[in-house]
Amino acid sequence: MSDSDLPSRVSTHFHNQADACDQLGSPFTARLCRVLAKVLDDQSAVGRKVLGWAGDPRADALALRLCGGLHALVLSGADAELARIYPPEKTGDRDLALALPAALARNEAHLLAMLESPPQTNEIARSGMLLPGFLAIARESGLALELTEIGASAGLNLLFDRFHYRYGKNEWGNAGSPVRLAPEVRGQAPSMSGDLQIVDRAGCDLAPIRISDPAQRLRLRAYVWADQTLRLERLDAAISLAEREPPTLVKLGAAEFVEQRLSARSPDRAFVLFHSIMWQYMPPATRARIVELLETQGSAVNAGSPLYWLRMEPLAAGDPYATLSLTSWPGGTTRALARCDYHGRWMEWL
Repeated sequence: MSDSDLPSRVSTHFHNQADACDQLGSPFTARLCRVLAKVLDDQSAVGRKVLGWAGDPRADALALRLCGGLHALVLSGADAELARIYPPEKTGDRDLALALPAALARNEAHLLAMLESPPQTNEIARSGMLLPGFLAIARESGLALELTEIGASAGLNLLFDRFHYRYGKNEWGNAGSPVRLAPEVRGQAPSMSGDLQIVDRAGCDLAPIRISDPAQRLRLRAYVWADQTLRLERLDAAISLAEREPPTLVKLGAAEFVEQRLSARSPDRAFVLFHSIMWQYMPPATRARIVELLETQGSAVNAGSPLYWLRMEPLAAGDPYATLSLTSWPGGTTRALARCDYHGRWMEWL
């Protein structure tokens, strides 16, 4: 079957995902998506599942589910033949097209299981986008911070103050940290001033990843694109930190968690809700409830116990970059702090 025979919505999705991977610096994953669009057919259970996908392929990140399932086989050593066409091996589209059908057939049970769940990443480089926002909060409030993250995945970005950062000539953090972030700075570098003290931190996710579980840890690593070795190294370094200091992570819906955390907040602290590239995936009712909770609580706070909402999200669907936004109470004023690459490769401070 050629990609001209695929259901148009599935074919379009795989090609659009390939274009996105090209733009985000993963030529191998881009090629993989395009070749999969050519070789998927109804001769395998995996092919039938993908071609007959009942949901919205784009919203469900169908291509990335399948790519993650294949990468997990390579990372775990479960399929040596498949590993021969993966980085660091140098292979062409013809090699992929010859090897993939057999790999899909060999690993049906594993791949069908991976297709059942959405991709889940914990992009460590996004901490490099968030840190200047946390420092701005520390400078403005003069208070210690209570951190609440929604969509926290494995909770690794809750440990952001254990990392080392470089923005041009400016540095911040633990010089001996195994996690080292140095995003490209476009324009003026953000300020690194501010006495950042964190007195409490916790996160939630509907399906939190427990890195102490080897299977869950493999799943998290599998969704890092196979040719982006620096991303995988950063993830592994952050996992090593979390193994020593596990973040507090709760399996709970975002609105319920925000409500719990707001009701238990301490006086004389700056409460900070934060998240990165997850807002669009929540139901509208959940988003509305979180905003309502923040506005209600925000209307009652004062400068001695302020409330902040820091997020790295696109302002509109299709934006080529995310915007780091900060809303603060009292007052409810929102500011755009920076434009950010979705994977944390660059930042433009505004």
